[in-house]
Amino acid sequence: MQKAQIQRNGFILRALVCPPCNEKIVHPNDEQEYQKFADLKNKEFQVKMRLVGNSYAVSIPKEIVLFIREQEKIMGNMVKLCFEDFGRLSLNFGKPNQRVIKAREVRMMKNGKPILHTRQVYDSDKEKNKLYNKDDE
Repeated sequence: MQKAQIQRNGFILRALVCPPCNEKIVHPNDEQEYQKFADLKNKEFQVKMRLVGNSYAVSIPKEIVLFIREQEKIMGNMVKLCFEDFGRLSLNFGKPNQRVIKAREVRMMKNGKPILHTRQVYDSDKEKNKLYNKDDE
């Protein structure tokens, strides 16, 4: 058995791997932390939006904050808020100045035939931080 690291959904898990049969044994503590993450990820929370001064505030459930605090000790740090799509916001608790790249593919069909096919990429390093077509580079 050889020591290894396995990545799942951004988590790095310590493991032992058997080279001949490729069997993997994940460290029990890492598996437990990953399971907490999976449970939180599959849970839907109803939270309240409140007016605070000239801004709105959304409460983040305590169990999410406690999980993030355990992982990264980030309380009091700035977070990145992104308007991703109509009706969709995201909070990123990653390291400051961390590069974010997202991609999506758009296909429009009319009468079962493609009339438009484009790929859009969001790159936080690009000027003005906006979506651009991959073909425009």
